[in-house]
Amino acid sequence: MSEKQLLLKGLDGGNPLAFLAALGTLQAVSLTWLDRTPRLHWEVAGGAYRPVLTGMGDKNEDDLLAALLEQITALKDNPAFAFADDLAVAQDVFRRIAVQAYVECAFRKRHTCDFIAAFGCDALADAKNRGILDTALRTMSGAGHQHFLGFMRTLMISTSVEHLRSCLFDKWNYNDPGPSMRWDPMDDRRYALRWKEPSGDPIRTVRGANCLAIIGLTLLPTQPVGDALETTGFTQIPRKGTFWTWPIWGNPASVDVARSLLALRELQEKTPPRHRLSALGVIEVFRSQRITQGKYRNFTTAVPV
Repeated sequence: MSEKQLLLKGLDGGNPLAFLAALGTLQAVSLTWLDRTPRLHWEVAGGAYRPVLTGMGDKNEDDLLAALLEQITALKDNPAFAFADDLAVAQDVFRRIAVQAYVECAFRKRHTCDFIAAFGCDALADAKNRGILDTALRTMSGAGHQHFLGFMRTLMISTSVEHLRSCLFDKWNYNDPGPSMRWDPMDDRRYALRWKEPSGDPIRTVRGANCLAIIGLTLLPTQPVGDALETTGFTQIPRKGTFWTWPIWGNPASVDVARSLLALRELQEKTPPRHRLSALGVIEVFRSQRITQGKYRNFTTAVPV
């Protein structure tokens, strides 16, 4: 009998937000179904690369949604989101949270450690304000009442099963109100790119995707490199800016294998070597530029490289 598969037809692997949501889905079910080894790979469907879940036994769509909601519910009071509204915090504050997360970490309780590693590092400080250096995926820091950690708390509380179902299995219709984590190219609200004046045009987003993408951050940790803090998957291209590059793989991969694929050095080359990546199961590579508009960051539409 063939293995049961779940095609997540709502997620487009070329969209930064959707890709993060796919990672979050894999991470969440891996932490829920400890008696199984969920795996994820990508197939072309509906004109895009869509994630496919396997390794789940007889689990169906409803089982998946219940598992995701279980993990989201468990995160509502997680200290990783509660120590501030934004990541602009002093080294000693962040270090205290990190040490506590390390002390309490266990096989079934590693959420806080994973998030702390994804958010930043207390070993390095900003020269201007002595706050921690943080993830390249941080898109806001309090301006305009947009709070990176505060929005995460709101999304964890307000996301329902229907939000999850809609984002994973339906075409995205952007019917949900904010907040948005600004990882979707649709969040780029520059005047020249919009029909309406942005300040009077309410934010519409896909709430379930934003919530799952937050969990997906845990697969993209930060790490000190010399006197800088690097984020997995990101590189600086001289005179061009900051870019995020991610792989699309064709063979079912567990969450640990996915972590390794995301960190491949070859992905950061100007032209990733197809022959070497193909041998590792990578079938496409996408790259998106992180842009800064005023006090906010956004991501451009990704292109295959």
